[in-house]
Amino acid sequence: MIRLLVADDQGMIRAALVALLELEEDFVVVVQVGRGDEVVAAARSSAADVALLDIEMPGLDGLAAAAALAQQLPDCRVLILTTFGRPGYLRRAMEAGVLGFLVKDAPAEQLADAVRRVSNGERVVDPALAAATLAGGASPLTGRERDVLVAARDGATVADIAAKLFLSQGTVRNYLSAAIAKTDTRNRVEAVRRAEQRGWL
Repeated sequence: MIRLLVADDQGMIRAALVALLELEEDFVVVVQVGRGDEVVAAARSSAADVALLDIEMPGLDGLAAAAALAQQLPDCRVLILTTFGRPGYLRRAMEAGVLGFLVKDAPAEQLADAVRRVSNGERVVDPALAAATLAGGASPLTGRERDVLVAARDGATVADIAAKLFLSQGTVRNYLSAAIAKTDTRNRVEAVRRAEQRGWL
């Protein structure tokens, strides 16, 4: 029996996923959560074999939760199941130790097969997304430029970003300028949008 953790912040989607997975005779959903920062504790307490994680969740996104699982509970394999099939997300997922990456519009039987394969330690990736990732190349942003753009997402001021990241305002401006140049945009709002579209944030 494969013990599953399901993490998705949308209750209706989560419930539908659980119902779908439990139709399989060899699956049992042992825990479900709606926040990324609940994933590691839930996986630990439930002894889940495979964690199905959405990317966009409050508290901690699915990619950060996957990295935490890989570090703290390496026996719990991770399958990312997301609406957002962005090449940058796939690259970051692989770097975080994720074994599987599927988009939510994949057929149900493909999901069941992916869960079984990931449980066996195999890598399962949506083929179209894999091709797009190889064609798209790596993110041009440094870790700090990415942090600054993430902090700028909700319209934060330079002073707000500086306080949040413990940087000087001048340093924040420098990182924002570099990120704007690397994303070939005109301002930070466009830079955030383009980086999100590419899956770099």
